[in-house]
Amino acid sequence: MPSLEDPLLIYSDLDGTLLDIHTYDWQPAAGWLETLQDHQIPIVLCSSKTAAEMQAIQRDLGLDGLPFIAENGAVIQLDVRWNDHPDAPRLISGVPHADIVQVINQLRTDAGYKFTTFDEVHEASVTLIWRDSDEEMAAFETALEALGLKFVQGARFWHILDARGGKDQAISWLNEQYLQRDGMLPTTLGLGDGPNDAPLLDSVDLAVVIKGINRQGIQLKNDDPQRVYHTQQPGPAGWREGLDHFFSS
Repeated sequence: MPSLEDPLLIYSDLDGTLLDIHTYDWQPAAGWLETLQDHQIPIVLCSSKTAAEMQAIQRDLGLDGLPFIAENGAVIQLDVRWNDHPDAPRLISGVPHADIVQVINQLRTDAGYKFTTFDEVHEASVTLIWRDSDEEMAAFETALEALGLKFVQGARFWHILDARGGKDQAISWLNEQYLQRDGMLPTTLGLGDGPNDAPLLDSVDLAVVIKGINRQGIQLKNDDPQRVYHTQQPGPAGWREGLDHFFSS
């Protein structure tokens, strides 16, 4: 087990993980947030939310200036200390939002799929509510894959983004930045509650699967109990429980 004195890097989902799925409250995790910041351990928020939403949450949590991963990995905000990077402050991965909207609207016209999108503020993904059958969903997903897109399930909604993007690719890229700048890669710990968090949790050294509302749960490639802890509590209380498990307070 690592200690808080070791080099560490935290990757955390938001809705249903660090934030309560219903109220967005994060107070049960406040003690650990303060402890991690006291030890200068970066907390990289990793969510399907937009960059604007993520920046507001960072401010609330006292995490301003740290990197974050938005839109399920399609958008990466860099650390403010990395202003030497030519693409600072934000990287957009793959197909832009407008192009994805055009593709799925054409699929809806051609095949009659039923869904409702949230299209106003995303930069490189589309969020939607699926309103059709499971069979039609499978056909829709196949059509997206043929066009270089992927369909991922979050705690509440479905998300479409470039197949080359994702939380795992974004984490890998950020890990490389830490490695280049610090000369070593810290031990990584990830926390998540939804199916779209599986790539995040498969990409870190230690994983906390927060008890979630999704009936399918999270299927991990490596669910070794030495590496993965499944919480009894949901949301930020589960976030606290997971850190209690891996670290002494």
